[in-house]
Amino acid sequence: MKKLILLAPVLFLITACGDSKYSTNDKNVVGQEISYSTDEITMNGYISQDENNFAKRPGVLVVHEWWGHDEHARRAADELAKLGYVALAVDMYGNGKQASHPDDAMKFSNNVMSNFDTAKARFNAALETLKNRGNVDSTKIGAIGYCFGGSVILAMANSGSDLDGVAAFHAGLQLPVMPQDSLSSRILILNGADDPFVTEEQVANLTGAYEELGADYQYINYDGAQHAYTNPAADSLGQKFDLPLAYNAQADSLSWEEMKGFLNETFSGDEAEK
Repeated sequence: MKKLILLAPVLFLITACGDSKYSTNDKNVVGQEISYSTDEITMNGYISQDENNFAKRPGVLVVHEWWGHDEHARRAADELAKLGYVALAVDMYGNGKQASHPDDAMKFSNNVMSNFDTAKARFNAALETLKNRGNVDSTKIGAIGYCFGGSVILAMANSGSDLDGVAAFHAGLQLPVMPQDSLSSRILILNGADDPFVTEEQVANLTGAYEELGADYQYINYDGAQHAYTNPAADSLGQKFDLPLAYNAQADSLSWEEMKGFLNETFSGDEAEK
């Protein structure tokens, strides 16, 4: 199994960026709103796919930042659909709720993550919704997540969720569930080396736990990248609320290419056992 921590300067990183074998004609990609629910709440997601491709293909969940289900997550779902996947941008807060201020974002995210059973029920509702799509191969399911969403998918994988692989972008590493024996997912963590919300101790604790389990993981740091480096709105949000957020186009591009190679390898079953 891979047990690799890669510190990757943005200027010098060479990524594995082959096109997905599931690639499609992006002119056929369409997205639509979709509702699903748990016993407690209705969630308003967004699913994107090639409307003219009826073959079964892998499905990928997209979990939003702490601001809530928004255009950033939906754009990612559309881009994944262009690669040939069926992508569901999930709604972890319920009712499509979004935060307009960091105080609300913190409250919404804490409400979910402080009760992991609730978080898992909401995540699993999205997971089953995706698996039950007629054009999704339910044996090939992955997830990506941003910020809060990165923490969500790592916690879900750590707890043994049925996910082939997860790719977390600028994820917080103070997780409600650390890696358990039931962990079977491949793990890719794509963080900014200049992210003040992630400490060396947190990185060491998490990667050490993966090492102890013999998990298949990679941890990649991008030099010069801060928190929320994939979100073009990060600069304005950081300035507005005096937060250390910044978009980094190069890290955004490199990390997306890294994710593409990771998903392609995961779903192709070609990952090397090391």
